[in-house]
Amino acid sequence: MPSLMPPTPRYDDATDHPSSHQNKLKVQLKLAIARLRLTQQRDEQLGKTQRRAMAQLLEAGKIDSATIRVENIIRSDITSELHELLELYCELLLARAGLLEGPVCDPGLEEAVKSIIYAAPKTDIKELNVVKNLLADKYGKEFTMTALENSDGKVSEKVVRKLSVEPPRPELVQGYLEEIARAYGVDWPKRRTPPPPEFEDGDDDDEPRDGTKVEASTEPQGTDNQPEAASTPARTLRPAGPTSPLTVTPPRMTTDNMHPKVTLGSVELKPSKKMEDAALRKKKGPDGSVPDISDLEKRFAALKKP
Repeated sequence: MPSLMPPTPRYDDATDHPSSHQNKLKVQLKLAIARLRLTQQRDEQLGKTQRRAMAQLLEAGKIDSATIRVENIIRSDITSELHELLELYCELLLARAGLLEGPVCDPGLEEAVKSIIYAAPKTDIKELNVVKNLLADKYGKEFTMTALENSDGKVSEKVVRKLSVEPPRPELVQGYLEEIARAYGVDWPKRRTPPPPEFEDGDDDDEPRDGTKVEASTEPQGTDNQPEAASTPARTLRPAGPTSPLTVTPPRMTTDNMHPKVTLGSVELKPSKKMEDAALRKKKGPDGSVPDISDLEKRFAALKKP
C-alpha cells in the first residue's frame, strides 16, 4: 500500500537549504562588526597623531597650513562616526536575526537594512558589502533600488549626512582648531590678559553715602550691652556630609558636538584646576611644549646610553 505522506525533500547541496542563507548572513554580520571595530581603532590612533601635528602647527603660528590640513581630520572623524553607526545597525540585525527569516522586511529593521544597503557601496569595508549583497538577494531588486536611491526616505538621516561630499563648514573648522589647541595647551587664539581691577581709596569706608560720620564705639567687646555672639566672625556654611568620590568623564568630541559638556541639571560640571594641570602635563613634554617625534627619539637614545 503506497504511503499518503509527502516525500521528504532532499538537499544535495548545503546552499539549497532554506536556513543556509540565514546562517551565512549571521556569519557575515559578525565579520562586518569585527572589521568595523578594527577600522575605528586604527583611525583613532591615526587621529591622535594628526591632532598632535595640528597642535604643533598652531604653536608655531602656521594657521593657514593648520586650517587646510584640519579638514583631513574632520573627514576622518566623519568616516569613523559613519562606521560606528553601521556597526550598531549590524549588531541590531544580529540581535534580531529571527525577524529576518520572513520574505518581507520587518518595519522595525527597515531603517537598519536600508541604511546598510545605501552605505555599503560607499565604504571600503568588504564584509559590509557582502552583507549588503545578502540582504539584496533576500528582499529583491525593487527593495534594493529603493534603498540605494533612498526614494522613500527610510535611510538614516545621519548616514546620509555623513556620506555627503560637501566641504566642512567654516565654523566646524574653527571649532576643531580651538578644541585641538585647548586639548594640547596651545594658546590659540591668543587671549588677552584682562587688566587688574581698580580699587578706590578706602579712607571713607566708615562714612555713609549721605556724608554723615559714624563714631566708633568705645564699649569693650563682650559686655552685657553687646552680646558675645555679635563679636564672632561669620562663618561660611558648607554642605554637610562627605563629598562624592564619583568622577564623570566628558563625552568625546564629534562633528555634531564640537564642545562636549557634562551637566547636572542646568549646572555645568568642570574638572578642577589640579585635574586640568595633570592632564596638560601628560599631553605636553617636560619643557612644556608639544612633544615631537624627533624629541622622543632623542630621549630614547639618551636612555640607552650607559
